[in-house]
Amino acid sequence: MPKCLDCDADINLKADVETGEIVDCPDCGTEFEVRSLEPVKLDHAPQEEEDWGE
Repeated sequence: MPKCLDCDADINLKADVETGEIVDCPDCGTEFEVRSLEPVKLDHAPQEEEDWGE
């Protein structure tokens, strides 16, 4: 079970989770991107920037 990189809480992944999916920590709410499944590797999700109507 992967741990949150910020608060060290357990992050439960669904059985059908896919690489590239965004998951969030149940304790602190930080969003992570699933980078790989074997072994499970999480990284901070990229921040979305405002497009200002473009």
